[in-house]
Amino acid sequence: MYCDSNDFLKTMINTNYPDSALTGKIIGCAMEVHKFLGNGFQEVVYQRSLAIEQGLTFSREHEMEIFYKGEQVGLRRVDFFVEGKIMVELKAVNRC
Repeated sequence: MYCDSNDFLKTMINTNYPDSALTGKIIGCAMEVHKFLGNGFQEVVYQRSLAIEQGLTFSREHEMEIFYKGEQVGLRRVDFFVEGKIMVELKAVNRC
């Protein structure tokens, strides 16, 4: 994922949260995709478009184990796992 940093993203950085700069970049990339495409597409279109944004390391459809009190109880798949730290789930809502 890639997005130019701008004044809006700089205001999102909060030094109390160690990954706020990274989450700000992710949000900026998502906003860029939405600004370009607008509403009305299936989730997979937004996923593919977000993957085109470059500059951050990520894996798509990343499968993760879920643990409860030390026992694996299931698996989940996230749309993007960015920089090995942040899970990103995309949701598309079709509004008339």
